[in-house]
Amino acid sequence: MQSVGDYLGQVLKQLRSERGWSLDRAAQACGVSKAMLGQIERAESSPTLATLWKIAGGFKVPLSAFIAAPPNELEVRQAEQLRQRPTSDAMLVAPLFPFDPRYGFELLELTLPAGYERLSEPHDAGVTEHVTVIRGAMALLVNGRWQALEQGAAVRFAADAAHGYRNPGSEPAVIHNLICYPVPQSR
Repeated sequence: MQSVGDYLGQVLKQLRSERGWSLDRAAQACGVSKAMLGQIERAESSPTLATLWKIAGGFKVPLSAFIAAPPNELEVRQAEQLRQRPTSDAMLVAPLFPFDPRYGFELLELTLPAGYERLSEPHDAGVTEHVTVIRGAMALLVNGRWQALEQGAAVRFAADAAHGYRNPGSEPAVIHNLICYPVPQSR
């Protein structure tokens, strides 16, 4: 089985090749150094989650494109088998349904360790997130305010503004994060 770092590097290299981009051009589009992109492509470095979001944004692809391929129809997926640490960040990610352009969304299971906090830069215009707390409790930063969410709580918000996730508790919090991308308008 291919490691997460190898898969991430392969996808990055493939996206650059498809676009005919040099490492310099990719670095400009992503706001990530040429050296770091090269290290990621060679699986010599594991990016932070913030860096991976920048790369995804620069290439205009969803985050899960770097973590796993879309599943086949009727493929049964087990979060326990998918759970991984795709970046140097402490959060675990299980790509339950990686992005598939036919559907316009990705569904991730996120495990936030005790004491974890992550601030996220705005996603592209029109992106929305739907967060459901499966186990534990967390706080969500939206519109500059932290909102406590207990197990079973669900919320939808515009993710094209700064937002954040925090687990102030002493146990891991597990959430489902459904990220919906706007459907491109045909001309």
